Amino acid sequence: MTAVDERLVAALQAEHAAIYGYGVAGSKLDGTSINLARNADAAHRTRRDALFVRLAGDGVTPPPNAPAYQLPFPVTDRASALKLIVLMEERTAAQWRLALPVSTGEVRRLALDALIDCTTRAVNFRQAASITPVSTAFPGVV
Repeated sequence: MTAVDERLVAALQAEHAAIYGYGVAGSKLDGTSINLARNADAAHRTRRDALFVRLAGDGVTPPPNAPAYQLPFPVTDRASALKLIVLMEERTAAQWRLALPVSTGEVRRLALDALIDCTTRAVNFRQAASITPVSTAFPGVV
């Protein structure tokens, strides 16, 4: 397995975890935040599916999602759900950021687009949670 494949596998695992986390957090959200979460979940699913196809096409067996993931803290209300979502987006962005130095061409573009998407979603959810600052100096650095 190449370094690029390893980074894409790690990014796929982060996408799996994010999708799981949105399932947990979604039940605690309301109004605008639930719509943001639905769109984010759909984006992660689309990216996950594209990664499956890419990895399989390169002869790499994509890892399946785990039946459950360990959450970093209990999700009991809207505030903790939004906190989880921001953390998930930051962690997923970090995996995509790590793919940048080892990739070129189309794969590098994929990683950069994913990093930007995760970073943008993290900003949107920080705003929804009234967390300041709403952005980080170095997206993808956790």
